[in-house]
Amino acid sequence: MSQSDAVADPQADDTAAAVAGAAAGSEPPGSNEAADAEPDDEPGKAAGTPNGVDAAIQALWREFRANPHQRLRERLVLHYAPLVKYVAGRVGTGLPTHVDVGDLVQSGIFGLIDAIEKFDPERGLRFETYAMQRIRGAILDDLRSQDWVPRVVRSRLREAERALERLGARLHRTPTDVELAHELGIGLDELRDLYGQLRLTSVVALEDLVAAGKDSGSLVDTLPDDGAVDPVAVLVDRDNRRQLAEAIAQLTERDRIVVSLYYFESLTLAEIGKVLGVTESRVSQLHTRAVLRLRARLTEQAGV
Repeated sequence: MSQSDAVADPQADDTAAAVAGAAAGSEPPGSNEAADAEPDDEPGKAAGTPNGVDAAIQALWREFRANPHQRLRERLVLHYAPLVKYVAGRVGTGLPTHVDVGDLVQSGIFGLIDAIEKFDPERGLRFETYAMQRIRGAILDDLRSQDWVPRVVRSRLREAERALERLGARLHRTPTDVELAHELGIGLDELRDLYGQLRLTSVVALEDLVAAGKDSGSLVDTLPDDGAVDPVAVLVDRDNRRQLAEAIAQLTERDRIVVSLYYFESLTLAEIGKVLGVTESRVSQLHTRAVLRLRARLTEQAGV
């Protein structure tokens, strides 16, 4: 059952509302064992639960199989809700900071409901193992549905970034387009086509490039109060500006012009094209190339 199907199901809506408190962080009845489990253990294992609780949940399963009533399903969802938080936390590790774990939990709840409805105990598989797979699948499906960039483009972006890092480490300077194309094993025209495709993935703020590889997050989150001056924030901002200026200084002259006009003069790509005497498509390629090189340089500086 997909997330859209679950939303259209009134029973699924009622169940999701019933477990909203558990998904938000409160512990449902009978879930203390899962919360105290070791990080590598599966939450909700029957081996770590009292015999009375284990017998009660088995009896609840038998009753639900005999009569799949909404009330019984809600009790099962409440009991296994810690599984959703556990899987969402594991999936959320390594995702961009703008991805809210709470949204992952919400998607995972629909996966848990689907697992409860489709679980067949006669197959001899533990429900926790089966449910974790369904929850993880529901979360990943929701993440993919929100990504407007094709997976093949994401893959080519990673290849280009790794190639830039390798060349930068070997050459101790920003590689040229010819050198990058040779490293990727493609022609120069194909590399420029790639820049056009990667433009879809470059919808990031310049301040995020400055904070690449750091734990400080967005610069917007560290702006000082208007009524007070934070010396630490001033020093951090000065250092970020210095790193950004050094990274921009290593770009080619045309790339520097594009970055300056786009980010500091607020010109559109079409307007920049008129200034440089090139097409808007070419300006888009130059912008993508500049962002990739800035990202590689700033990531390298953050790792030093």
